[in-house]
Amino acid sequence: MPKSSTPSRERIVAGAADMISRRGLSATSIREMAKHAKAPLGSTYHYFPEGKQQLASEAVLYTGDWVARSLRKELEAGPAAGLNAFLALWRKIVVDTDFHAGCPVLAVAIEEPPADDIPPALAAAAEVFEQWEGLLAGSLREHGADDERAAQIATLIVAAVEGTVAMCRAKHSTEPLDRTAAQLQTLIAAAVGG
Repeated sequence: MPKSSTPSRERIVAGAADMISRRGLSATSIREMAKHAKAPLGSTYHYFPEGKQQLASEAVLYTGDWVARSLRKELEAGPAAGLNAFLALWRKIVVDTDFHAGCPVLAVAIEEPPADDIPPALAAAAEVFEQWEGLLAGSLREHGADDERAAQIATLIVAAVEGTVAMCRAKHSTEPLDRTAAQLQTLIAAAVGG
């Protein structure tokens, strides 16, 4: 099959996720997302006829799935390994971008939604956070934590890591990740009895 000169849908989505991770959603237009992905604006609207919110939603879900794949793989070895993978992934992103990029899911989540309706990108962010919490809680339960404690620790992990990524960007340092990792590993060990 011949290669198309039209940029792939996935490349546009990945480019949008990267752009949102650097500038946030409000400060990023669909035109800028298309340019960042090296895609014509027309192709972008062809794939995303509903515009910026549709593209942002898909960028958030794309990021969520990408992180979830890494988590699933590492959580097979236990919740501590999953936490290490989660932290390593965000450490790599902030370091590789010289602290210019963070998490597009968080970027979308912290922007103010319109008063009348929850925008699709914000709903996608909530879905992704629930997915990550569910994966972590499941691993904690499988390794001995009771249901409520597993859910609480999973929420704490996601909230702490997401907040820590923002702190790393602000401080131009990975020290917040190191401090957070140590405390979260202690909680996991206590919850699973080891």
